[in-house]
Amino acid sequence: MAIYLVGDIQGCYSELKALLNQVDFDKAKDQLYLAGDLVARGPDSLATLRFVKSLGHSAKVVLGNHDLHLLAVYADIKKVKKQDKLESLLCADDVDELMDWLAQQPLLQQIADDNAYMSHAGIPPQWSLQQAIVQADFVQQRLRSTDRNQWLSLMYGEQPNDWLQAITEVEKFRFSVNAFTRMRYCFKNQQLEFVNKLSPSPSTSTQQANLIPWYELSTTVESTIWVFGHWAALMGHCSHPNVYALDTGCVWGNHLTMLRWHDKKIFIEQAHQANS
Repeated sequence: MAIYLVGDIQGCYSELKALLNQVDFDKAKDQLYLAGDLVARGPDSLATLRFVKSLGHSAKVVLGNHDLHLLAVYADIKKVKKQDKLESLLCADDVDELMDWLAQQPLLQQIADDNAYMSHAGIPPQWSLQQAIVQADFVQQRLRSTDRNQWLSLMYGEQPNDWLQAITEVEKFRFSVNAFTRMRYCFKNQQLEFVNKLSPSPSTSTQQANLIPWYELSTTVESTIWVFGHWAALMGHCSHPNVYALDTGCVWGNHLTMLRWHDKKIFIEQAHQANS
């Protein structure tokens, strides 16, 4: 059995299939961990969801911000954006089944039985590993409940961006969703920042604004391996040896990246077409 971990697909179904063909992926014996954002902006979100769902227990998914937004669009909480290219998915005969399946997926996955974890955006510096596990379960229970749509409607907003200020259930829910699916930079006081998407560089405005990548502030990743997607501008480069960044912007014309777990070998598939 081999374990593979892949970055943000965002509807780039043909690249995903080609990447899996490179390694002769066999769902009967192999496992595929997916770092979230299965859908949106790419050409075939419908085929992507159908395929990942068809993998059954061989697919280990974490939800990303685009996946959660899709659930909100499906629930008529938000309007569909033309650039997300979701029309065929939302009109599909099996959309109800696909959305029910998507809503069952967690925000955090342990990788095999290792001291290693995957979430879409990472782990906020204010949390220990145990807090992350508890909060992922807290969110997951609500997304799996009959009150799913109510909770989806409450996830939007950027406050609180400080875990110490998250007092109510709604505040804890919103902070947790943002931390798991939207975080890139934090301020020096460890509060989350949601505007900047650039890669860290002394010449960028992120340094001038005293912003620090979450993985440079987190003490959890000193003793735990973490795998994440979401931050395409990193292009797979991360300054922390225990952290693997897998989003390499396939949907923007770059490439899809997959990591083989046992030997940490990287496989890539160049974008088959540029999506904008």
